[in-house]
Amino acid sequence: MDPVCEISPNAKEGMAEVDMKGTISHIEAFVGSEKDFEYANEDAATFHEREAGRLILDPAQARVEFGEVFTSRLKLTEDGSTILWPQPTDDPLDPQNWSSRKKAWHLMIMSLAATLPTFDFGIAIASVFPLSVQFHTTTGEINDLTSNWAVFLQGWGGIFAIILMHRYGRLPVLFWSQLLALGFLVGITFAPTIKVLAAMRGLNGFFGTGPQITGLFVINDMYPFHLRARMIGIWATAFIIGPHLSPFVFGFLVARASWRWAFGIGSIYGLLVLLLIMFGMEETMYDRKGIRKIIGPKGFWARCAILLGIPGWKTSSQAPKWKELIMEHLRIVWRPHFVGIYLYEAMVFGFVIGITITNTIFLQSPPPFGFGFSQTTVAAIYATPVVSVFIGEALGRYLNDWIMYYCVRHNDGVFEAESRLWACYISTPIYLAGFLLLGAAFQNHFSIAVVVVAWVLCNISYLMITVTVYAYCNDCFPGHQGAVSAILNLARTLGGFSVAYYQVPWSTKHGALQTLGLEAGIVCGLFVLVVPMLQYKGRAIRQRFSI
Repeated sequence: MDPVCEISPNAKEGMAEVDMKGTISHIEAFVGSEKDFEYANEDAATFHEREAGRLILDPAQARVEFGEVFTSRLKLTEDGSTILWPQPTDDPLDPQNWSSRKKAWHLMIMSLAATLPTFDFGIAIASVFPLSVQFHTTTGEINDLTSNWAVFLQGWGGIFAIILMHRYGRLPVLFWSQLLALGFLVGITFAPTIKVLAAMRGLNGFFGTGPQITGLFVINDMYPFHLRARMIGIWATAFIIGPHLSPFVFGFLVARASWRWAFGIGSIYGLLVLLLIMFGMEETMYDRKGIRKIIGPKGFWARCAILLGIPGWKTSSQAPKWKELIMEHLRIVWRPHFVGIYLYEAMVFGFVIGITITNTIFLQSPPPFGFGFSQTTVAAIYATPVVSVFIGEALGRYLNDWIMYYCVRHNDGVFEAESRLWACYISTPIYLAGFLLLGAAFQNHFSIAVVVVAWVLCNISYLMITVTVYAYCNDCFPGHQGAVSAILNLARTLGGFSVAYYQVPWSTKHGALQTLGLEAGIVCGLFVLVVPMLQYKGRAIRQRFSI
C-alpha cells in the first residue's frame, strides 16, 4: 500500500494565497459588474451635475467608482490624464466642440463687453470735479446722486438679464442690453441737467451690466471644468479693470477738454463692442439634454433672427417657466454654503469699489485733507490699479491651477469645491496689508510711492479673491451658473453702493486709517468666520443643501 502523501506547509500557504487571490478577483469582478449595471443607463452629457461640487477627474479613480463600462464611454483630454466635464456631445454645434481659436475669440469679445459697464461708470470718476463745476454742485453730491445709484442698479439689472437669457438665449439679451446701454450713454454725453445725468447713468448701469453676468454662462457653455477657473480669471479681470481704466485714460482728457468728450469716446467704444457682438459672436446656449435647440443654421438672416431673439421665442415653451426662473434666485440665495461666501465677496469687492470712487477726492482735494494733486497727476496715478489687476490675474491663474491639481492628486483623483478656497489664505492678508497701508498713506500724507504700493496690494488681492469665489460658487451649483453670477453681481454692487456715502466724511472726521482699517477688519473677520468652516463642513453642507 502506497504511503499517504503529505502537503508541505509552504505548499499550503501557496494554495491559500492562490485561493485568496481568486476570491478577491471574484469580489472585484462582482463589484465591477454591479457598478457597470448601476451606471449602464446614465447620461454622460449631464452626469457632472449629479453631485454638486465633487468631480472625479482621474480616469483610474473613475473606473473604481463607476465601473469599466461607463468609464470607457467618457471622453478625456488629449493627453488622457483628465476626464472632460461636461462630456462633449457628438454634435458639431456643441460649443464644447468648438476649436480653441473660436472659443478664445468669443472669450475676448465677452471680456471686452464685460469691461463696458464699469468702464462707463469710471468715466464719471475722472469727470467728478468738472461735473461739479458744470452743474454748480459739490463732488459729494455728484457721487451720491449719480455714481452710487449707477452702482446700485447694476446689481438688479443682472437679475433681470439672467431671467431673459434662460428664456431667449445668451446672444439676443446681450445684444439688446448693450444697444440700450449705448443709447443711455449717449444720453449722458448730452445731458443738460444733473437730474438727466443721474437718470441716464442709472439706466446705463441697469441695462449695461449684462456682460458681467453672461460671462460665467458663456465660459461654462464653451470650456470643460478643469479650464474654467483660468477663463473666469480673464473675464473677471475685464470687469475689474474697467473702473480703473477709464479714470486713467480720460483723466488726461478732461484736464484739457470738456467731460462730454470723455463720455462721447466711451460711446464710440461701446459701439465697437456692440458691432463685435452683432457680427462676431454666436449663440452658446446648448441644451445638453437635447430637449431645446436654439443654435441653428448660419447665414445673414439666421444671425438677424438670433439677435432679435426669434429662435428663443419660438422655443420658449420648452424653457423653464417665468415663476421657476424668478424663484431660482430665491432657492439659491439662502443656501448655507453660499450665504457666507457671497457676503465675504460683497465686502471685499465693495470696499475696493469704494476707494476707486473716492481716491480721486483724496488725491485732488487741497491739504490738509487731500494731496492737492492736479487732474493730470491723478490720471497718471490711476495707472496703478490697471497694472496691478494684470499682475493679480497672472498670479491667480497659476495659483488656482496649482491648488486644483495638487488637491486632486492628494485626494485620489477627486476634486472637491472647497479646495478652491485655499487661495483666500494668501490673498486676504495681502488685502489687509494694502488697506492699512493706504489708510496710513492718506492720513499721514506719505510719499505717493506708498500710495501706489498700497493700491497695488489692494487690487492684486481683490482680483484673486473674486476669481476664487466665482470659481467655488460655480462648482457648487452646476446648472445654475446664471443665478449664481447674478447673485454675486448683486452682492458685490450692493457692497460698493453705500461705501462712497460714508468713506470721505468718515475719513474727514476720524482719519483714513481708521476708515480703511475697519473695512479691512470686516473682510478679515468674515474670512475667519466663513472660509475655514466651509473647508471643514463644506462637503456635508453641499450634500444636504445643494439643488
